[in-house]
Amino acid sequence: MQALTYICRMQHLIGEISALYKKWTGRDPVSVDVLPQSGSERRYFRLHGEKETLIGTYGANIKENESFFYFSENFSNKKLAVPAIHIVSDDKLFYIQEDLGDVSLLNQLESKGLTDEVYEQFRKSLQALALLQVKGDDKLDYNKCLTNKEFGKQAIMADLLYFKYYFLDALRKPYDKQKLIDDFEALSNYLTHTEYKYFMFRDFQSRNIMIRDNQPYFIDYQGGMKGAPQYDVASMLWQARANLPEEWKNDLLEDYMNSFEKTIGKKLDRSIFRSQFNGYVLIRLLQVLGAYGFRGLFERKAQFLTSIPLALRNLKEFFGKQSMGISVPEFRKVLDICVADEIIQQFTPTQATDETPLVVRISSFSYRNGGIPADDTENGGGFVFDCRGILNPGRVDRMKTQTGRDKEVKDFLEQQSKMPEFLNSVFDIVDTTVEEYINRGFESLMVSFGCTGGQHRSVYAADAMARHLKNKFKVKIELRHFVQEAKNWQNPLPDKK
Repeated sequence: MQALTYICRMQHLIGEISALYKKWTGRDPVSVDVLPQSGSERRYFRLHGEKETLIGTYGANIKENESFFYFSENFSNKKLAVPAIHIVSDDKLFYIQEDLGDVSLLNQLESKGLTDEVYEQFRKSLQALALLQVKGDDKLDYNKCLTNKEFGKQAIMADLLYFKYYFLDALRKPYDKQKLIDDFEALSNYLTHTEYKYFMFRDFQSRNIMIRDNQPYFIDYQGGMKGAPQYDVASMLWQARANLPEEWKNDLLEDYMNSFEKTIGKKLDRSIFRSQFNGYVLIRLLQVLGAYGFRGLFERKAQFLTSIPLALRNLKEFFGKQSMGISVPEFRKVLDICVADEIIQQFTPTQATDETPLVVRISSFSYRNGGIPADDTENGGGFVFDCRGILNPGRVDRMKTQTGRDKEVKDFLEQQSKMPEFLNSVFDIVDTTVEEYINRGFESLMVSFGCTGGQHRSVYAADAMARHLKNKFKVKIELRHFVQEAKNWQNPLPDKK
């Protein structure tokens, strides 16, 4: 029933966006691709015409859509690096925009590494950011903002309190709560008292920068507001996933300040600009820790728990080298607590070495064909997890010949099923055993995932488990997909008789 509901919903959305495409072009699209869902509830489609492609979007939040339409029109009229919106439906739920491709700046960094080419793309992006912040601000009506008109003291306090409640307090370490709140007040006042307030992207990071024809274009700016320009730069240069080297951060900040000066037509007080930049870096780092604490410590999502040590080391690196330009003694005491070796070690999982004998054997199998794999190590079989309770993408016609390694299937399982919740519980169970086995010198553990045909759900789950254990424990992995390997990953539709 759920699979049928999903199919009907997708057919409805495709029908609506295709009709809007025809209204704009005068023709039906040749084909429509369903694109992966982002972190929001919006759905994206690539519409193929005879010569070009366009992006169709469905967004249920009309106010969010309206902010995006207004900002996009304003920025496009000023020739800034944003996609053009071609047509909007009468109900403002659907719209068609320019196709900027599939390659983000983050994709470039991850595929090409820390090369001169990628550095140049970061530099161009920051130059384009300065233009967007200053020129985009001109005559902009901030009453059109999705939430607050300005990133002020209230917003900064919210990020700091988020860190306090969901990470700091979970450590159960003593500190003076009132003095800390007083320091939060002082820091937020310091950061909001600046002569430079322009359009602030709010979520400016490399995954929201598309690279087309070697030029950067910006997306997902609908949450923008008026604020300090340093915030966006801090968000980009200190994005945890990007993990830029210190030299890049320093050089790119210098280049950005040069571009910003050129755009506003006057010199900066760079010492003040830098100290406020450092303050915003700190706020971003703490907001990230708060998010990891909430998702990991409170919601018990394993992938966020594993990110905490990296975030703490990032904070320690920054805290040891930079100055905020303001005295906040209780705040500094709290930061010292957070980056102490004992705290970092508390969140750092046991790591296997080359000498660790443990090998985790992970597999997918079919309950219908072959059944539970035997353990030939004579250790008793290990864990067996039944994936048949998860909504089956194999019931959707276009996914019948695909596997759990195909993008559409993975998107379906991640966005339309309970697979993320299922795996989160599985990770918790298996992690305890793996850590114990590493510490006790055990040699073998078997983890098996089964579904009806051994094609979609079990394949996805086994791959996810392998990635998780490899990333968290650095343990040796042997991965098998019994059904799919036997079929050479070929899953044709059965002959109709």
